[in-house]
Amino acid sequence: MSNEDILRETRKQFFAYRNGIVADSLRKNGDPHSMIMGCQITDIAQIASTIPASKEIADAFWADTKHRECRMIAPMLYPESEMTEATALDWAASVECEEIADVLCLKLLRKSPFAQNVYLHLISLPSALAHYTAMRLLLNLVLTGKIEKSEALKDELEKMMAKESNKTRAIISSILEEFEDI
Repeated sequence: MSNEDILRETRKQFFAYRNGIVADSLRKNGDPHSMIMGCQITDIAQIASTIPASKEIADAFWADTKHRECRMIAPMLYPESEMTEATALDWAASVECEEIADVLCLKLLRKSPFAQNVYLHLISLPSALAHYTAMRLLLNLVLTGKIEKSEALKDELEKMMAKESNKTRAIISSILEEFEDI
């Protein structure tokens, strides 16, 4: 099956799993995608499990910025060993909403050996969405033990609380809960 066939068949599966109530809710809440099927992440993960991991296929899905589900499945299909720091930085900087940031960090970025560099790059950007993505990635790194909890990091996070959006502050609070033992 060609990559184009895989993309076409996967979109058909998204259609089969569509949930109009979820899609309408996402639209009402400002999801930026013009095509929203309302698929649950568990359904998208199930579909992804039937597709061989491939950089080319993942890149093709990621390039489809109009379709919510295409953006969500891409990190699930990208082979971790083929992810470069440049691609990770590009993908992380190009997320268009919090949900895509969540999936990207959970399914792909947290597993990369350069995840901490991606976090540091994102946190240096002026974008609120980049900061959200950075904090989501940091939460994953703290929970998996890939970043050591320290007083310096705790102090930095506490200082950030006043400057960040409500959604980012919520993630920072979750991270700080992990620091209760230091």
